[in-house]
Amino acid sequence: MDHLIKLELLERNPGYGHPLRPEFRLTSFGKSIAALSHSIQRISPQTDHGLLRRSWTLPVLTTLQTPNHFNDIKRQLGTITDRALSQSLKTMEDRQWVSRTVDYIARPPKPIYTAVNTGAHISQITGPKIVFAP
Repeated sequence: MDHLIKLELLERNPGYGHPLRPEFRLTSFGKSIAALSHSIQRISPQTDHGLLRRSWTLPVLTTLQTPNHFNDIKRQLGTITDRALSQSLKTMEDRQWVSRTVDYIARPPKPIYTAVNTGAHISQITGPKIVFAP
């Protein structure tokens, strides 16, 4: 609960409840995040909810509003490791949420990642609303 309060998603309900059993409510920011979460959950199949709960799925999809190279995604996310990004992209590629193509014109050839299917829908929902600090 303390973590959610620090993120300004929850606040104590002032004037209500027993002191040993305080009540909490969503802040206005928490309500907007809850609405965003609901729209994401609504468009993804039940079988893919486990993928949504993985640490880097949503941040990676948020960067894929437009096709991106591996290093561009990593640069936007800042703290993600190469291994975590690679595993996240591979998992989403296996679920057909991300498509990987290779740009053979570039030297050396570079893979380009694009959100597709459910991943594209999620990317279009989260992309305009979430901005990562540099």
